[in-house]
Amino acid sequence: MLVVAGEQRPSDRIALARIHAQLFEPRATVWWRADRPSGFDFGTGAPESVSDAAAFISAQATQSEGEAILLDDGPPNPWEGVGPYGQGGNGMMGGTPYGRPMAMTTDDLRDGLALDAYSATFGPYLTQWPPGLIMETTLQGDVIQSVRIVEAPLAQDLLAATPHLELARLLRLLELPALADRLVRAALADPARAAAGLARAVRWTGLLAAIPSALARDESGGDVRSRTAGRLDALSAGRPADPAAPGDLAAMLIGLEWHEAALVLASFSIDELRGAIASPAVRMAKGAA
Repeated sequence: MLVVAGEQRPSDRIALARIHAQLFEPRATVWWRADRPSGFDFGTGAPESVSDAAAFISAQATQSEGEAILLDDGPPNPWEGVGPYGQGGNGMMGGTPYGRPMAMTTDDLRDGLALDAYSATFGPYLTQWPPGLIMETTLQGDVIQSVRIVEAPLAQDLLAATPHLELARLLRLLELPALADRLVRAALADPARAAAGLARAVRWTGLLAAIPSALARDESGGDVRSRTAGRLDALSAGRPADPAAPGDLAAMLIGLEWHEAALVLASFSIDELRGAIASPAVRMAKGAA
């Protein structure tokens, strides 16, 4: 079952259709507080309230008769008879055989060792990233070589801007889901209430020590570790976290390993990321050899 929550951009229609096509049959869709993009004339709408919606979705899981996929059920390129050796698609290394891009060696940022470079679009439904963020990225291994930001994250409600939920995003990346769930429940109960006990529980996990030092300094000199520490202080005091300015976000991600980039993105609020991406000057960065 696919549960679509919140506003969907028209430009995300194809990405949403791909997720829908990847569901096992019989597939079903539930729309919750969401407008259906063009062509998505199926599924059912869930009630507005969270508790009613949860009960509705549970009931729908056993009642679906299945939905047809929106995308063509076939390979993006012919499977044979196109390339010089009778293969499908165009080329192999660096080409797009069968419609799937293949890696090609190129210079490396760190030590000059030529490795396969692979370019792909990530987002907008990547669970590790802020919702709605789309980036065209070239990787060598798990090191980011170039970034073009295509779409900023989607705007979120005020609850998402609490230190509880901002910390919960980071905790899930570091495989601490139980503490993340506790923070979400605390935010739903009373987002303005100080939660010093929860902040201590997070610190005792060794979270700050697990974050590399001097990772992704912002315009005020802060890094991922100090921004996280600031959110823990805000959680203890029952106040919003101090703002941070990422600066050139795309350039900040160049040379980072994939898991480091995910931590960097989670260390800023959604509004801070949206503000940094608003300027066309920071939408693209490419590393030099």
